[in-house]
Amino acid sequence: MSWLTEPLEFAFFRHGLIVATLAGALCGLIGVYVTLRGMSYIGHGLSHAIFGGAAASAVIGFNFYVGAGLWGMASALAIGRVTRRRIIGSDAAIGVITTASFAFGIALLGLYGQVRRSIDAAIFGSILGVTVADVWVVAGVAVAAVAIVLGFYRKLLFTTFDPEVADVSGVNTARMDALLMLLLSVSILATMKVLGVVLIAATLVIPPVVARMLTSSFARMLWLSTLIGAGCGFAGMVFSYHLDVSSGATIVLVGAALFAVVFALTGPGGRRRVAGLAEHEALGPVSLPGR
Repeated sequence: MSWLTEPLEFAFFRHGLIVATLAGALCGLIGVYVTLRGMSYIGHGLSHAIFGGAAASAVIGFNFYVGAGLWGMASALAIGRVTRRRIIGSDAAIGVITTASFAFGIALLGLYGQVRRSIDAAIFGSILGVTVADVWVVAGVAVAAVAIVLGFYRKLLFTTFDPEVADVSGVNTARMDALLMLLLSVSILATMKVLGVVLIAATLVIPPVVARMLTSSFARMLWLSTLIGAGCGFAGMVFSYHLDVSSGATIVLVGAALFAVVFALTGPGGRRRVAGLAEHEALGPVSLPGR
C-alpha cells in the first residue's frame, strides 16, 4: 500500500487528490444532463471560451474565478442569443464564439508572455497549482450542484426528456436551461486548474456514458456517473504521481480505459444504450428507455 500512502505525505498532492475527486464527481453529476440533452459540444466549447477570460484576467491582474466566470457566462448568453435568431444552428454558434474566445486567449499569451506560467495550468491542468482555496471552491461548487439537482430534480428531469411538454405544463424551461448553463459554466471554471481546458469535456462525457451502459434508470445513472467521475479523479491522481504525467490527461485516460472495459463486458445491451444516447445527442431530447 506504500504506492498509495507515499504521495499522501505531500500537502500539494493531498490538496490535488481532494480537488480531483470532487471535480470528477461534479463533472459526472452535471455530465448526465449535458449528455442526455445533447450539450456535449457546449461543454467542450465553454471550456475553451472560459480560457479566453482566464487569459484576460491574468493580463490585467483580475481575480481568476470572477473574470473567467463572467467571460464564460457572457459567452453562454451570446451563444443563446445567436441561436435564438435561427440564422445559424447552435453548433455553428458554439464553434464561432468559443473558438474566437480561445484564439483571443492564445493571442494574449503571445502578446504578454509573462502571464504564460499562470495560465499553463488552465490549459493542461496541474496539481502543483492547487491551493487550499481551490479545494474550498470546488467543494462549494459541488455542494451547490448537488443541492440544485435535488431541489429542482423533477423540473430538470422533465425539461431534459420532454422540454416542449414541460413548457406547456408550466415548467419554465428557459429558466431551467439558464440554470443548467450556469451550473455547467461554474463547474468548468472550478475544475479548470486541475483538469485543464482541453480535457474538461471528456470528464463531462465519459462518466455518464459509462453509467448509461450499466443502467437504464435515470436516478441510478445520476449517482453512478457521480461515483465513476470521483473514482476516475482519485485513481487518475494516484497514477499521475507515479507516472509523472499530467493529472488531467491521466484522469481522462483512466476514464477511457474504464469505458473500454465496460463497453466490452456489457455486451449488446450496453452498446444499444450507448447507441441510443448517441442518437439522442444527434436528434435532441427524446424519451430514453427505462428512465
